Amino acid sequence: MRLNLSEDQELMDATVRRFLEKEAPIAKIRAQYDLAEGCARDYWREFCALGWPALLVSEDLGGYALSGATAQDLAIVAEEVGRLIAAGPFTPTAVCLDALSKAGAAFGEVIAKVMSGEVIAAWAYAEAGDQWEPDALQTTARKTGGGVLLDGVKAYVEAGGQADYFLVTARAEAGLTQVLVPKGTANVVVTAAHGVDFVRRFAEVRFDGALLPESALVGPWAGADAQVRRQRQLALLLQCAESNGAVDCAFEFTVDYMRQRYAFGRPIASYQALKHRLADMLARIQASMATTDAAIDAFDAGSPEAERLVHIAKAWVGSKSSMNLSDLVQMTGGIGVTWDHDLHIYERRIAVNRALFGGPERHRQHVHRLISA
Repeated sequence: MRLNLSEDQELMDATVRRFLEKEAPIAKIRAQYDLAEGCARDYWREFCALGWPALLVSEDLGGYALSGATAQDLAIVAEEVGRLIAAGPFTPTAVCLDALSKAGAAFGEVIAKVMSGEVIAAWAYAEAGDQWEPDALQTTARKTGGGVLLDGVKAYVEAGGQADYFLVTARAEAGLTQVLVPKGTANVVVTAAHGVDFVRRFAEVRFDGALLPESALVGPWAGADAQVRRQRQLALLLQCAESNGAVDCAFEFTVDYMRQRYAFGRPIASYQALKHRLADMLARIQASMATTDAAIDAFDAGSPEAERLVHIAKAWVGSKSSMNLSDLVQMTGGIGVTWDHDLHIYERRIAVNRALFGGPERHRQHVHRLISA
């Protein structure tokens, strides 16, 4: 967490934390493990009522600016989401609202409903085989006399089974195109997919000649490449912030456990070997937060360095978060691997975040290509 938050940002942070601690504590997250939707609609509407979705929307469409640094403000919320492994399509909602707001007033009605939590929007972006790169997308969009025709299969669609709208990223002959597809559109088939996260749900979405009117285009035809890169960067930044919050919280309650757990007449936290490991973990946590903050600042500033810094943040946070959770499990001993302990819930969220939008290894390759260019 940044040390120089404004008063408005501190208020947002405190408000979100109080809400999640009251409405979505870990005990409730456990209870939602078998819930098909993973997230109750009433809870999601209340969470959206805190006002964070409006941060992504221009003022003329009903949004507002908290500090003027959108990603920084959203990262505050994302960290709190991570701290309690909160339910709800936080990142897909943020990405879709960013795209719809940039597209203008034509989507004003949908934007208002997504902001209020009345409807859920999901980003149908990646494809089977761990394909997260824009150049690898095979789903196609082509114009016909009646509108836009979509063909292809999207995988790993977060909240896909619960979504009322899909923001579909497809390839036209001259570049990427994005289309907003309502739930129930003919020739669109949604298949629920299995996942390890307690409350996140994913789906496969198939488009077999789905026909949409040209008014469904989000942005210019074959001109969405820059916007898709922005959406991807935003999703990665929020994912990193969320992981940071999750690891920080897991570290806190594990250290508290180690202060209370006695072995040979003294708390296990007092043993020097364990102190050294805790110090290493804390250094990695702080480095993860600093790396994420640097990428967020570059993104908000529209810096050309943003892409490189976002890939660096994902590579670092993705790998170090997994390492930290593994170490924390070891610190707790046998109880840390039981179902009744909370650590495995955090491990699940970190494992999913590590894989979404490509693993750390892939992002290290991106960084290598960028600095070698």
